[in-house]
Amino acid sequence: MKKHRVLLLVHEGLVPKEGIPIAEVDPAWRMEWDVVTTLRERGHELKVIGVHDDLTPIRSSIDEFKPDIVFNLLEAFDNICVFDQNVVSYLELLKIPYTGCNPRGLTLARDKALARKLLAYHRIPSPAFKVIPFGKKPVLPRKLGFPLIVKSLTYEGSASISQASVVANQEQLEKRVKFIHDTLYTPAIVEQFINGRELYVGVLGNHRLRVFPVWEMSFTNMPADNWRIATERVKWNVAYQKKHGIETGEAKLEDDVAVKIKQLAARAFRALELSGYARFDFRMDETGNPYVIEANPNPQLAKVEDFAQSAIRSRMNYSRLLGRIMALGLEWQPHRLGID
Repeated sequence: MKKHRVLLLVHEGLVPKEGIPIAEVDPAWRMEWDVVTTLRERGHELKVIGVHDDLTPIRSSIDEFKPDIVFNLLEAFDNICVFDQNVVSYLELLKIPYTGCNPRGLTLARDKALARKLLAYHRIPSPAFKVIPFGKKPVLPRKLGFPLIVKSLTYEGSASISQASVVANQEQLEKRVKFIHDTLYTPAIVEQFINGRELYVGVLGNHRLRVFPVWEMSFTNMPADNWRIATERVKWNVAYQKKHGIETGEAKLEDDVAVKIKQLAARAFRALELSGYARFDFRMDETGNPYVIEANPNPQLAKVEDFAQSAIRSRMNYSRLLGRIMALGLEWQPHRLGID
């Protein structure tokens, strides 16, 4: 295995403390700690920098450190999630290899409405939707019937999603759309709510893809009158997860169903022109029909999270996973996007 000089980009404030036992690792920077620790164990030379709203530290570190590759763990720039593609574009202008998704794939995936239109063009099932521009009240087409779910058009990570996100009438809809506009300052996307199972599929690759086993979120002790959805508390509040028996693991599906879902994930990866690695969120309705809900390029890479665990389940350990992500970054050729 060739050793590399690796520049690691993380969010300012999430630079991990090194040389401490895992029991003392702050969950806020667990992913960063896992990546740094594992890459050092693999023998790579690392420099870690925190980035917020200034590209200068990136350029100066590249000039001084001369990395072979940038390992990109940024999910936003200046706290704006849709700006992450600009950082990657900057790396391409500097002709520096990087890990994760290319700028065009990030742009397409971050805009949920644009992604849905592309999926529809490729006949990949996803829920019907309507975008409500910032400051406007929702006026919906007849094809959208309650219940509906209301989200930010561009935020990810279940930002501001709660039980109240699922709405059953016009009054609740208007209230929730206004909440998204007033708190996240983005347009809202209103989509048909798919009542059923919450599934995730990890995909790794540029042109030749490896699709990991289908993963599922279970809600063992969730109150009967609660929707089984991945709210912000469900995803990030450990105490809430323990209280309600919320866990993730390999989905129990018939073989042909699992194959179909994995094929849809691979088709969606290509339709959105992604590269590197991504996770797709699915909902499966009560009759067994799967729908692509969201594409998440550059998903959470902590060893305990779904993407890494599904890779491990497919016999790719965490160290090999990070090594493969780096190899994909080193072989990616931006100028060939859309040619192959």
